[in-house]
Amino acid sequence: MSARAGVSGFATRLPAMLDDLALLVAAESPSADHHAVAHSARVIADVGRRLLGSDPEILTIDGCAHLRWRRGRPGRGILVLGHHDTVFPVGTIERRPYSVEAGVVRGPGCLDMKAGLVMALHALALTDPDVGVTLLVTGDEEIGSPTSRALVEDEARASAACLVLEAAADDGSLKIARKGVSMYEIAVTGRAAHAGLDPERGVNATTEIAHQVGVVAGLADPGEGTTVTPTVLRSGTSANTVPDQASLRVDVRCRTRKEQERVHQSINALRPQDREAELRVVGGPNRPPLEDAASACLFRLAEAEATALGLSVSGAAVGGGSDGNLAAGVGTPTLDGLGAVGAGPHTTDEYVVVDELAPRTALLAALLHAIPVQAGG
Repeated sequence: MSARAGVSGFATRLPAMLDDLALLVAAESPSADHHAVAHSARVIADVGRRLLGSDPEILTIDGCAHLRWRRGRPGRGILVLGHHDTVFPVGTIERRPYSVEAGVVRGPGCLDMKAGLVMALHALALTDPDVGVTLLVTGDEEIGSPTSRALVEDEARASAACLVLEAAADDGSLKIARKGVSMYEIAVTGRAAHAGLDPERGVNATTEIAHQVGVVAGLADPGEGTTVTPTVLRSGTSANTVPDQASLRVDVRCRTRKEQERVHQSINALRPQDREAELRVVGGPNRPPLEDAASACLFRLAEAEATALGLSVSGAAVGGGSDGNLAAGVGTPTLDGLGAVGAGPHTTDEYVVVDELAPRTALLAALLHAIPVQAGG
């Protein structure tokens, strides 16, 4: 069977794909549990060995297991990018077992993104072995890729294009743009005092951090799509003490590098309103934006290949970040959202639409054949 067999060819593989998805979902893999992530890596390696006929490299970095297959001729090929960690703790599957009912798959991590990994492996199984492809599956994407970031960026720099198997947007669209993500903690040190006897001797960290909340929130720019969201706030130790410590966490999302840098500079320029308070800022950009220009050539190609398959695709800009941001950030053409269609990632309602698995896998396989000739145009 050839990858050019189209949607019907992959439809014949659907039962096997669902069986493999059941195996991957059963291998629970919360990011912070390195033992569970290592077990998940072994399960994926077994499935990949059966489908691709070769073992992956298992790259363990600071205790976290990542997998890499290299196939085809050497040179600047295609990076197929995914992750096998999830946000759900071990034991979730006992409460939410894998199931296929009424045309949908359910189970922890099925959409984000165990189904995308199954699609990648089955698409590669039917891809011309001469096509240069690296399949990289990381184990810590859900917590910001602390051990895999350099690995993703190095592989992207060496590749002509990057295809990301994160789930599609809720309406099935490919993700042609993602906001960049920055994370900050603003810490205030004041001076403690008894709130009843001598509050004037204190320097109130709660009052100071409250002022900073308003300043930070004011950095948002809805017209530019920039969100600056104060999130976790901590202050004080007792009800009758002027607090001497307070902290604020801030989540920033920006469509462009220019906006990301503007907010970064503004947050680092914060100064305390009370001159006796001390203010410290830590953090910064975690992922650069995946801007429209980074995906444009690949999205045009996806539209053409979808038409040839009798399908249609649309594109959407989304607020969440992924490792696709990292690939685009080093200058590699990147198209995201090529994974499963469904809804509810990170929630108890997460599901995958079964009828979309074969068409989307066929599109991925078609892109793997088309990109070496046309990517970057």
